Amino acid sequence: MTGNKNLKVLVVGCGNMGASHATAYHTLAGFEICGLVSTGKSKEILNQKLGGRYDVYTDFYEALEITKPDAVCISTYPDTHEAYAIKSFESGCHVFIEKPLADSVAGAIKVAEAAKKANKKLLVGYILRYHPSWEKFTELAQEMGKPLVMRMNLNQQSHGPKWTVHRNLMKSLSPIVDCAVHYIDIMCQMTRSKPVQVSAIGARLTDEIPEWNYNYGQLQIRFEDGSVGWYEAGWGPMVSDNAFFIKDVFGPKGSVSIMAKKAGAAGNSDHIDSHTKTESIKIHHADLDAHDEFSKADEWIDLTDEPDHQELCNREQRYFLKAITEDIDLTDATEDAVNSLRIAFACDESVKTGEIIRL
Repeated sequence: MTGNKNLKVLVVGCGNMGASHATAYHTLAGFEICGLVSTGKSKEILNQKLGGRYDVYTDFYEALEITKPDAVCISTYPDTHEAYAIKSFESGCHVFIEKPLADSVAGAIKVAEAAKKANKKLLVGYILRYHPSWEKFTELAQEMGKPLVMRMNLNQQSHGPKWTVHRNLMKSLSPIVDCAVHYIDIMCQMTRSKPVQVSAIGARLTDEIPEWNYNYGQLQIRFEDGSVGWYEAGWGPMVSDNAFFIKDVFGPKGSVSIMAKKAGAAGNSDHIDSHTKTESIKIHHADLDAHDEFSKADEWIDLTDEPDHQELCNREQRYFLKAITEDIDLTDATEDAVNSLRIAFACDESVKTGEIIRL
């Protein structure tokens, strides 16, 4: 890519995330969509939404051959990630890929190696890394001393099209592998410490998913510095939406909590925008006076002016373009993506074996 030439992007997977990334390419300067790929009707629906001017394809390999893109955006189900990404690198393309990087740790490592071999950019869609409020939340958590106690969940009472998406996802991955990678990544950033062991529990609450899988999971992580964290994820029409949105950290000096009053309200658990909303952060100080009463009032950081889901996708894609044009080294970010996936799969193993897994 040279000078003012647009980056030609092939969009593969036109569901929720694929549509958001395609909208970013459609509206942002520097990008040009050269094709939309999906096995179902989602590509036609998305194409109409974007003005009906793009070529649509059912087969990824055929589309790659015909369109000869500069970059490929992969937002398909995780079981295709590894093959699609490696083929894209072998075809001389940069790759933006939705998390998780692959449906196995070995697969994720192969994708990372293929990017290195091709000398092309690989950016994994860790959307919370582009959210100013989550950056602030992480920064404030680091000020609470060590060890940290990190408590997080995202339970989704999914129904209608969302339940279809979740059922399809669970053909290849559990909720704690698909969803927890975000929050494991955040915990690793908050502690900047090495995770040493994990344990997890899970329950299969429906016959609509494979026998080996579960649609509710909860994991615990211990870090080298004494920090501990848990994360909980449940998907399905039976999941309770009581206290489904907890993002809370405390250490010796106090606590910091995301207080999403609207996003955390009943009925919002499977609404995509509410998953990234923070609205306000509450900071509590542990300092006591001579009478053991709190000497500092709680502080509130109001975050009503924050990016919605689409704007976060726009920010991810602006960074993808910047990484390509300015040749930014993404090695550390890729290692983080592989690491969080490794931890999530260790949690998965713990659910299935009932054992504590040492990392």
